[in-house]
Amino acid sequence: MLHSNGRTIAPLRHLLALATAAALSCSMVAPSLANSADFVRGLWPQAEARGVSRAAFEAAFSGYNYIPKVMELTRKQPEFSQTVQQYLDKRVTAAQAQKGQAMRAEWNQTLTGSQQRWGVQPEFVLAIWGMETNFGGFMGGENTIHALATLTEGGYRPDFFREELLTALRIVSDGHVSAGNMTGSWAGAMGHTQFMPSSFMRYAVDYNGDGRKDIWNSVQDALGSTANYLNNFGWRPGETWGYEIKLPSGFNFAAARQLERAPLSQWQAMGIQRVSGKPFPRPTDMARLYMPAGANGPAFLLLPNFDVIKRYNNSDSYALAVGHLADRIIGGGSFATPWPAGDYALNKAQRAELQTLLARAGYDVGSPDGVVGPKTRAAVLAYQNQAGLPADGYISGRLLEALKR
Repeated sequence: MLHSNGRTIAPLRHLLALATAAALSCSMVAPSLANSADFVRGLWPQAEARGVSRAAFEAAFSGYNYIPKVMELTRKQPEFSQTVQQYLDKRVTAAQAQKGQAMRAEWNQTLTGSQQRWGVQPEFVLAIWGMETNFGGFMGGENTIHALATLTEGGYRPDFFREELLTALRIVSDGHVSAGNMTGSWAGAMGHTQFMPSSFMRYAVDYNGDGRKDIWNSVQDALGSTANYLNNFGWRPGETWGYEIKLPSGFNFAAARQLERAPLSQWQAMGIQRVSGKPFPRPTDMARLYMPAGANGPAFLLLPNFDVIKRYNNSDSYALAVGHLADRIIGGGSFATPWPAGDYALNKAQRAELQTLLARAGYDVGSPDGVVGPKTRAAVLAYQNQAGLPADGYISGRLLEALKR
């Protein structure tokens, strides 16, 4: 998952995976064994000051070797060129929903108890569990302390990862998990629902009452910790994440952009309705319009709980997947509006091509560098208006193909 500022490898895991190459220290060099030994020795005074026992420290670094593949992962900064539909199709499936339903039956007592304590509906806790580790199917294979030590020693965001490393050492010293069983992702996200060490310290709970907060081996502790995490960021009990909606013919996209967030009653006054035909249960709830595939695909009004999910991973695609999987776990179906056929996300070169075509057509996009900024957005809107297209500002393969014609 996540989290350190209050999620967030939180933006944690996902933000770290997307960190730019510019964030890398140009001085990163694979340390020698001698240097690694010096690094560990130099870390001890700081660990001791954090209350880490010498025995726990030595156990944690037993067999430690700098892990080159971890540093290689920091240098791989792929550009993700997938639509929201492609993202969801890989993560929200009938099989995944069925597995979530089975897990709900298996862990019903824990989920019900955590809802009573923290107010978070079971389906949302389950959806995060499913998204993060496939319900515990894969929690990452790295020794967390060794991975964090490698990142620190290798000079990748060393201040951030040193803090996470020292915190991880304290977790081991406090007896929540042994150093050998503290496993997770290359970036330090741990356990069934992928907490960073700093998030563990703030939000992990001992749900089963055995004296340890064990998010690796205790599903009860992991699910309770996730509910506690969401509650701490303002989860609104009994409320959902948002509604799939349908837009009226001739919808005023410009007015919608000016609104940003508005009460559901105001969106309804603009002609927006739920696809189910049911009324909005709380017309005063604030919501924002989200069209992940533009005006021709599914559209949503997003509620406050959507933003709470984003504290776990600061991505609209992630939060939509969690919300949709939660709905599927409690028996909901696919979205009512189909995704646009044949659409695709643009990579940087294609975005630069789109900007070049807009410039040739007389629209000011600035430099065609493949980076979409305010000028490009304004040019897209102007082009859509002139071409008689819905002025939704959505940039994708369909728009590029239209410009080529």
